[in-house]
Amino acid sequence: MEKELLNKAISELELIRLALEKLSPKEPIEPKWGNSNAYLWNSEIKSFSEINEVNRIPIELLKGIDLNIKILHDNTKQFSKKLPANNALLWGSRGMGKSSIIKAIHHEISLSKTNSLKLIEVHREDIEDLPIILGHLKKHVDYSFIVFCDDLSFDGDDTTYKSLKAALEGGLEGKPKNVIFYATSNRRHLMPRDMIENESSTAINPNESIEEKVSLSDRFGLWIGFHNCSQSDYLEMIKSYAEYYKINIDKKDLNKLAISWAAGRGSRSGRVAWQFINNLAGQNSIELD
Repeated sequence: MEKELLNKAISELELIRLALEKLSPKEPIEPKWGNSNAYLWNSEIKSFSEINEVNRIPIELLKGIDLNIKILHDNTKQFSKKLPANNALLWGSRGMGKSSIIKAIHHEISLSKTNSLKLIEVHREDIEDLPIILGHLKKHVDYSFIVFCDDLSFDGDDTTYKSLKAALEGGLEGKPKNVIFYATSNRRHLMPRDMIENESSTAINPNESIEEKVSLSDRFGLWIGFHNCSQSDYLEMIKSYAEYYKINIDKKDLNKLAISWAAGRGSRSGRVAWQFINNLAGQNSIELD
């Protein structure tokens, strides 16, 4: 009887130990930073996974957003040289190249053999891990890290925005000098307009409630807006893709097909242009690199 009670107690203690291990913060497993220029944060194992081939579009194919490219390129170049630079929020229309220019600019700047610029992608649902991530990255002062979150937004009772706000501000210690944060979003203030209006009508002190959430975007020194493209910009994107991938087709026929494709999608954007080229290449048995 005593032996059974002892075994039961040992078993329960083991369960408690395992539960406490899950609750306690884990130090991220040290990656080999020299192996890759891009990494993905894995929240489950609190580690960085190497990305050997980044899904990206060559920077010369990104049309109609020249000024946006220049602004972000200059900011990123400054940061890569360990000069002052701003966190950046790329916001606006879907499919207009927000995440594409981040990946393209990072690739172009990191081509230098002596460059130590790393791109770290953090999924939207893992934003609460930012304090852990930054705490680890600040130890590696020989490298400069762009922490990148795609399609960032907050809804309803989501409070993870507080983790991002704290990371951008850095608290008493300040944000690590070797880390910068780039985010893309369809929303300028990272939250839907109806949510802002609802806060205003229901909060005891609506101004303070709205200010706390809307002010999050103010922590980004750069706001870079992306807007729907014109038909001429759309056709210029198509032309560039066709020339780059050597798709030989009469210009008038190409434009006619491209316009028809956009009409079917109900929109014009860089993403729609790429989807059209992908379809056209498949029809003509052309492989896209």
